[in-house]
Order: sequence, then C-alpha cells, then structure tokens
Amino acid sequence: MAASTRTIRVQYYALLREQAGRNEERLVTSAATPAELYAELSRRYPFSLAREQLKVAVNAEFADWSVALNDNDSIVFIPPVAGG
Repeated sequence: MAASTRTIRVQYYALLREQAGRNEERLVTSAATPAELYAELSRRYPFSLAREQLKVAVNAEFADWSVALNDNDSIVFIPPVAGG
C-alpha cells in the first residue's frame, strides 16, 4: 500500500534559498511532518543547517516539527538571522 502523499508549497530564505537554488517550490511528498519534510529536502539539496538550527512555520504560523502536514500546506524553514 502506497504511503499517502500531499502537495506542499515550500518557501526558502537566506542560506537555504542559496543552497536550494530557488525561492520556493511545490512538491508532492509522503512526509507526514515538517521534520520528515526537511530530512527529505536535505537529501535533495546540500543544506548545511541542522534542523535544530531552524524554526518552522506552517501556513504562516510557527509550528512544532512534529505537527501533521496536510495537502496544500505552505511551509517555511526559517534559518537563524545574522545580526550585527
């Protein structure tokens, strides 16, 4: 039986945008949580940031890494802000 899939919109900022080579994308994934999604994307792109260094937002709200993803969710992985 195939795992259920969902279409997700992912937006990339700062270092992640550079490493992914794009600002955003829509993708079909079987990832059930943001944690699983980031692991999947980390296999596709040369992300240098560990998940623990990031915050995640689901549909413009900060979320836990274990929240369930739904079809058409919008995900943003938020890297640390460089200050100075």
